[in-house]
Amino acid sequence: MPRFDKNKTLTLSDAIKVTRPTSFMVMAKPIGPVCNLNCSYCYYLEKEHLYQETRNFKMSDEVLESFIKQFIESQEVPLVTFTWQGGEPTLLGLEYFEKVVALQQKYRGRKKIDNAFQTNGTRLSEDWCRFFKKNNFLVGISVDGPAPIHDKYRKTKGGKPSFEEMMKGIRLLKRFRVEFNTLSVVNNANVNQPLEVYRFLKRAGSGFLQFIPIVERSAGMPTAEGLTLVPPIFGENAELTDWSVRARQYGKFMISIFDEWVRNDVGKVFVQLFDVTLANWVGGSPGLCVFAETCGEAAVMEHNGDIYSCDHFVYPEYFLGNILETPLASLMGQHRQIQFGKDKRDTLPRQCLLCDVRFACHGGCPKSRFATTADGQPGLNWLCEGYKMFFEHVKPYMEFMANELMHEHPPSNIMSSPLVKS
Repeated sequence: MPRFDKNKTLTLSDAIKVTRPTSFMVMAKPIGPVCNLNCSYCYYLEKEHLYQETRNFKMSDEVLESFIKQFIESQEVPLVTFTWQGGEPTLLGLEYFEKVVALQQKYRGRKKIDNAFQTNGTRLSEDWCRFFKKNNFLVGISVDGPAPIHDKYRKTKGGKPSFEEMMKGIRLLKRFRVEFNTLSVVNNANVNQPLEVYRFLKRAGSGFLQFIPIVERSAGMPTAEGLTLVPPIFGENAELTDWSVRARQYGKFMISIFDEWVRNDVGKVFVQLFDVTLANWVGGSPGLCVFAETCGEAAVMEHNGDIYSCDHFVYPEYFLGNILETPLASLMGQHRQIQFGKDKRDTLPRQCLLCDVRFACHGGCPKSRFATTADGQPGLNWLCEGYKMFFEHVKPYMEFMANELMHEHPPSNIMSSPLVKS
């Protein structure tokens, strides 16, 4: 969840100007997969099966302190950003994260510390919001759209809707002036209502929007570890889940939102995909692994200190080790993790290598590369057709905004250009 200064005219160029630092990201799961919701499409809830003997998923003081110390020491940059997810991290209680902040101050040295905190928003309170504001936390709220859309899949353990409690959380964040983003899962329930979703999020007060397409395959029978949602390397039969999106659906969804955004909201509302696309268009760093040439610099840590290659690759095959046994920097620097990142680039099928928009896409996330090309070659991203639709559609607009940036003009000039008046 990147931070954006909404008062800066050239906000869209921020990510473009950033050079690649000698650092990496670890998404920390201090309560593992435990959550108060039971979202149908959640790929992480079933990770509980990987820890069948565990009765308490709360990250221990030993693991927490070791992680904070090691993570700060391993980052060769002046600003260190911690990312806290779950499950639902608020289940740990406010005192737990007060301890987090205290440990960060203990080990930060001269480095500045930022925190990003992803939550479903249903358990937020005034005390939580005071804490977030005081400690400058960036809060990510998971919301899929208006109530009927949001509640389709995002229900409590008892099967009750979660929309109203989530909206109470957003109102509290706004009341206490806590910086927040929204993360919306694009699924089969909202993919045909892009403008309804986009306009709702704007009304709700979101200034930075992430739209994450859900693409998951389910095995007919659970694996030996008890998992039913499988990685792309799964060699047996697997079917796309009912809630997953199709490529053209996702392409049309993002095009519809882009067409409204580019006419009305450039410089006022920030949509992650649009910012990342512009970064790639001018040859900068996209700041998002999905559309970067390589990956491998964004691992995930489970509650007990186990490190996996990526949040979407928490499977035994991608287990790197434990921070209590091997230093975090060593785990991230080992050959298999470096190779994992390079494979994103080096295993692209020929169709991708010849594609006109490869520079903007780079094959997308490896987790969705289970489709085959027109000539039968494996390794094509399931969303390929949708990505290509989107990138080809936005080409003239991106070229205009890239030219504006080159001349140190705000990209928002696009809204008064002939392109959007036609």
